Amino acid sequence: MSKVKKEFSIEDMRHSCAHVLAQAVLQMFPEAKLGIGPTIENGFYYDFELPRTLIPEDLPLLEKKMKQIVKQNQKFVGRDIDADEAIKFLEETGQKYKIELVEEFKKEGRDLTFYENVMPNDGKPMFVDLCRGGHTDHTGQLGHYKLMKIAGAYWRGDEKNPMLQRIYGTCWKTREELDAHIKQIAEAKKRDHRVLGKKLGLFTFDEEVGAGLPLWLPKGTVLIDQLEALARRKEDEHGYQRVRSPHIAKEELYIRSGHLPYYKDSMYPPMEMDNEKYYLKAMNCPHHHKIYAAEPKSYRDLPVRYAEYGHCYRYEDSGALFGLMRVRSMCMNDAHIYCTDEQFESEFKKVIELYLYYFELFGIEKYQMRFSKHNKEGLGKKYVDNEKLWIKTEKQVQDVLDKCKVPYVIAEGEAAFYGLKIDVQVWSAIGREFTLATNQLDFAVPEKFNLKYTDKDGEEKTPICIHRAPLSTHERMIGFLTEHYAGAFPYWLAPVQVRVIPVGKDFVKYGEEVLEELKKAGVRVEIDDASDSLGKKIRNAEMMKIPYMFVLGEKEVNDKNVTVRSYATKDQEVMTVSEFLKGEK
Repeated sequence: MSKVKKEFSIEDMRHSCAHVLAQAVLQMFPEAKLGIGPTIENGFYYDFELPRTLIPEDLPLLEKKMKQIVKQNQKFVGRDIDADEAIKFLEETGQKYKIELVEEFKKEGRDLTFYENVMPNDGKPMFVDLCRGGHTDHTGQLGHYKLMKIAGAYWRGDEKNPMLQRIYGTCWKTREELDAHIKQIAEAKKRDHRVLGKKLGLFTFDEEVGAGLPLWLPKGTVLIDQLEALARRKEDEHGYQRVRSPHIAKEELYIRSGHLPYYKDSMYPPMEMDNEKYYLKAMNCPHHHKIYAAEPKSYRDLPVRYAEYGHCYRYEDSGALFGLMRVRSMCMNDAHIYCTDEQFESEFKKVIELYLYYFELFGIEKYQMRFSKHNKEGLGKKYVDNEKLWIKTEKQVQDVLDKCKVPYVIAEGEAAFYGLKIDVQVWSAIGREFTLATNQLDFAVPEKFNLKYTDKDGEEKTPICIHRAPLSTHERMIGFLTEHYAGAFPYWLAPVQVRVIPVGKDFVKYGEEVLEELKKAGVRVEIDDASDSLGKKIRNAEMMKIPYMFVLGEKEVNDKNVTVRSYATKDQEVMTVSEFLKGEK
């Protein structure tokens, strides 16, 4: 591949790669129908209707054709075109999907541009595409690229439309960046929580139960229990009160909160009983509002902080389901803080500090807050119509983010309908990005529920509500941590902390004594008393990524100690069980 001779944005290179890919596909399949070919994070893709199904072996063939196009240094030449002229040209070439786009753009009055790939010497056109632009000067400046995979994709993302074939590629300015990206993908495959979840016995899915409804196995349930214990401990320290709410509620509750009809498509259909409609709970917020309203409050009671690992159900599109990261049944580390306007800044600061504590605990070194604001045009339609309060609260939140020195980006016009929100983005140990949780500020719904407190002057006022879920849902958090740790969970979190390994059957009795001593100390421990060789027992324990192995042979039995082998370091050390329990493990 040719070297980059001039600086272009990586988006220009990736967009140019998409055009070269489309040209290569048309060379292989002249009857191909072109869909769209945008840039995406780390690369590009292009959708095609083809006479046959692609196979992985087609990708190297297409790359070879792309290399030939690159070597020709074909120029990217853009020109404005009239919609009718564009339709005529596309009809001649049989590009029905492009015609659909042009007709849509024509109705919207949008300008149209075609980009041609032309030979540098005689200007002969080799490929033309409907395109807004953003290209290198010629194909010889594409940087370093690779076609990655083939997938199916509905035209315009609508399952009622034809299924097209999508080819994904990646493109980088340097060979080193490309190699690093491919290496990261390979590492990500090894860390895939779906694969590790099955291998480590954490969770399963079953068709008779339903798509997106995880079943937690015993070892996965240990992870849930440990995360809940962590949350309880920290929330106790921060003055939260634990509450519980039912899994269903009447339709009226969600109409009052405003979630119906806004989120109806993401909720399970209603159940009808006794001439009433009930919905499975998709969010905890309105339930907590009702708990707040159950007893009168004065300014002395505020802030009120309600916490619940509340189980919710959302009917996610089947195509969006992805392991534990996108499910239909989820248990979220939810809490709602009801406070006065004067308390808001302090309370929000404490929420941010709780996030930072968890980031440090889990070794999350890279994170970013996506601060979503309103825009004035959406007031009364997309957002609660209170410009003054929007501006005030957005400034308060931004001040807190600045004071906490938290990295953040601003997303204009992406707030929730009832208040601003902050999406928490984190990166795993290998640099994969996840959306972990969302913080929201609600200054509209408390008023809908007539939530009040009596101030020091005896007047009734409406509190502000902060929604927060720093440990996300069990599902997403465990999915993230599984990939972050590659399944090798830290000692405090690991489903099995110690595996006792007697070298032979003569040492099983002592192994059982060690097992009981560890159990009494609260250690999650198991024994491998099979008749396998020592080497196989150690390999089995390492495959399960158990933090410590206690190897027991004749010497350990005689000396009443154990040989402790660490999974992380592979170091071995001889000590008593008491010494192990006293250590910083």
